[in-house]
Amino acid sequence: MAKTPRAPWKRSNPRKRAGKASRHLSPAQKSAAKARARRAGRRYPNLVDNMRMAAKKTSRKKTPKSKSSKAKSAKKSAKKSRKRTANKTAKSSRKRSASAREKDPRGGLTAAGRKAFARKQGAHLRPGVTKTEAEMTPQEMRRKGSWAVRFYGRAKLPPLVDAKGRPTRHALSAHAWGEPVPKTVAAARRIAAKGERLLARYRRAKG
Repeated sequence: MAKTPRAPWKRSNPRKRAGKASRHLSPAQKSAAKARARRAGRRYPNLVDNMRMAAKKTSRKKTPKSKSSKAKSAKKSAKKSRKRTANKTAKSSRKRSASAREKDPRGGLTAAGRKAFARKQGAHLRPGVTKTEAEMTPQEMRRKGSWAVRFYGRAKLPPLVDAKGRPTRHALSAHAWGEPVPKTVAAARRIAAKGERLLARYRRAKG
């Protein structure tokens, strides 16, 4: 047979067994417990009604915020917003400065830019060939000829100057390869023709 549980007043306080401090009823809870006992015809104080009131969760009414607390909250929110904006600005500034360090203002990439490109894309870029044709090896002829035809020999060229007449990054890449920066299609085609000549010389040297 199952044991009949002992009455709560015959058991020791579980909080006391756990080494915790006893909780006391609030005045409102005591009044509610007393009214409950009166309705049931019990004498008060008694453990039954006190336990019932202690088990009930008291709902706290939200007090409306005062004007000063609202102002403080708005000030805190504005401060957080300013901090987020400052962080975003600093982050974009760091990105711009990193990008500026990687790009040579005269055209092409810097050594740092080539390293960054290798890290991101896995490609190992080398500096452009700026030697004269007489000084170039066959491999250098192939590299420069391939670049010239690829950049300036395509059917439709990207813009060579911007709205203010300044050369674009595409045009400035010619400087990195020791060529004059083209501002017109005709100038770009001349570089492409030179590239064709270099590739022809490379093929002859290889043959």
